[in-house]
Amino acid sequence: MNLPIRPRRLRLQPQLRTMLQGVSLRRADIIVPIFVREGSGQRNEVPSMPGIFQMSVDVALDWLQRRADEGFGAYLVFGVIDSKKKDAQASAALDPQNVVCQLLQSADRAKLPMAGITDLCFCEYTSHGHCGPLSADGSTVANDQTVELLVRQAVNHARAGAAVIAPSGMMDGTIGQLRSGLDAAGFPDVALLAYSVKYASAFYGPFRDAADSAPAFGDRRSYQMDPARGVTEALLEAQLDIEQGADMVMVKPAAAYLDIISALRPKVNVPLVAYQVSGEYAMIEAAARNGWLDRDRTVVESLVAIKRAGADLIISYYAELLAKLIER
Repeated sequence: MNLPIRPRRLRLQPQLRTMLQGVSLRRADIIVPIFVREGSGQRNEVPSMPGIFQMSVDVALDWLQRRADEGFGAYLVFGVIDSKKKDAQASAALDPQNVVCQLLQSADRAKLPMAGITDLCFCEYTSHGHCGPLSADGSTVANDQTVELLVRQAVNHARAGAAVIAPSGMMDGTIGQLRSGLDAAGFPDVALLAYSVKYASAFYGPFRDAADSAPAFGDRRSYQMDPARGVTEALLEAQLDIEQGADMVMVKPAAAYLDIISALRPKVNVPLVAYQVSGEYAMIEAAARNGWLDRDRTVVESLVAIKRAGADLIISYYAELLAKLIER
């Protein structure tokens, strides 16, 4: 065949393939999530997320130090507390010495060279598992009351050493109130990563095991986004958060919402973060452990797809594996 253009010419040599890659994936692109629990010497594997552990502060700090040595630059911390300490108002979330604050303080004392990001929400701390105190009729989360409490929680995190606060509850007006509250408390340099586009997704199931945060009744569809709404609402949510002072915005989950990431990328002028959530992790792990796919190739390919869609940073549970698979 006399073909004037043969795309395969540029695929034949591995050197050319590497030189022509248009998407890069570095360890510095990955934010490392971690679940910190009470006690000491604790390292409890999450049954639905094999290879992921709830860790006490001492164990978590050692684990994070290894990730820092490997070149990862930031971690996202979730608190896990004893169910006996939970109540309807999420009081434990406002304790300046809870496990999240303890980890931040320990990391600061150890001069851990990673940026500490805190998930700002109440679902891990409420007895009912929802993301804030409930409305008078108990049908949903009370938006404005929750936002007021989130500001108090954020100030505690900032005092403990957080570099970035990441509110995840999808309460209207959160970013503006947080920016005002942090500035007034003397923390104008603490950044805000908004969970701007967070869907009421089935892909969160394993996370609720890890953080012990499953709703005791109902679901979160009255405050998290409907997957069937389309792109317009996602753009609105991100734009509102940026107008209120968000330094970064997030899309969650990632894999099933690559179209949303792609649509947001040209519309936002701040870094765009995507969360490869627990369900995505669990599916890859289950298939790999059954011999149905090559885990290493699948992990890298899935993350490259998220970067290709337009994400600047990715929250992924695969840091330990990626340290073996990708360059710094």
